[in-house]
Amino acid sequence: MIEDKQRWNKRHVEKPMLHKVSPILQDYIKHANHGYALDLACGTGRNTHYLESLGFVVDAVDFSDYALSEVKDTQNIIKIEKDLDEYDLKKNTYDLILNCNYLNRRLMYQMISSLKEGGLLIFETFIVAHDTPENGSMNPAYLLQINELLDVFSDLDIIYYEEKDGVNLRGEKNKVASLVAKKY
Repeated sequence: MIEDKQRWNKRHVEKPMLHKVSPILQDYIKHANHGYALDLACGTGRNTHYLESLGFVVDAVDFSDYALSEVKDTQNIIKIEKDLDEYDLKKNTYDLILNCNYLNRRLMYQMISSLKEGGLLIFETFIVAHDTPENGSMNPAYLLQINELLDVFSDLDIIYYEEKDGVNLRGEKNKVASLVAKKY
């Protein structure tokens, strides 16, 4: 566990992401009810800060104490330093759940029950179909299978789904799956 935290801290220091809000969040935030949001694996808070600026109260969860130290201290941001392999989501709590560039399959099913009725899920992360050598260090266990998001979240009302080539905020080529869905 300590090794995981050190690895994440090192990654945030040596390969920082740009402080740019995820385009999928900006494009689909209009579908969310304002209220209580969860930013899983929030990193240094690029999306957390955006949500807070829109009036959300945000649970910003990350295992890296270094990353969380970069998240603003405000009354509307609750910083939660937890190992996401051991963290459980609160049921029927969130108006919005955001999961960008992170995969924990155990939490995927919890996300559905954690959303309030009318709650919005925005989920975007890497899929196995990427074949660029510069990303060969990615552990296949943390990559989605083709259509996996559609299968897992099929009980939600899918607003948007796409698998596409992209470039991450570190400038690395990749392939991502993007899903936006509502719970009714």
